[in-house]
Amino acid sequence: MAINSVGIGGTEVRGDANEALNDIPQNRTLIAGKLTPNAPVKPEVVEGLRTVDDVFEHFEPELKIPFEDKNGGTVNETIRFNTLGDFGKKGIISSSSFLKELEIESDQYRNIIKQLKTNKILKAALEDAEAKKSLVDTIDALIEEIKTNK
Repeated sequence: MAINSVGIGGTEVRGDANEALNDIPQNRTLIAGKLTPNAPVKPEVVEGLRTVDDVFEHFEPELKIPFEDKNGGTVNETIRFNTLGDFGKKGIISSSSFLKELEIESDQYRNIIKQLKTNKILKAALEDAEAKKSLVDTIDALIEEIKTNK
């Protein structure tokens, strides 16, 4: 005989088995995708996986992704997912050397744009034709020096 832990005047409310599963709110999107290159031949039952880390360690999800470089060529990379954080922008970028290089380049362009908007001396130099030519010649000389010192 089971002992109920209901106090005086209390009403026992039994939990529903579906109570543990929450519906996805209407303003959310659930995306499910294949995260391993090979589909299983037949479904397998995996027991003993207690945490999300256990699931990642067992299934080792990864995707082979072809990226297109600025010359139109293809760069193939494999993105591996070890934690839930790896699915975000920072996680994906940190898994890919190609995307890391693109992010560095993007940051450099942002810095140049910021300088062009805020640096008054640079703005004045770009507005004066003679100063602009001198600046471009200096930059070209610096590029040549970098190329020869590689």
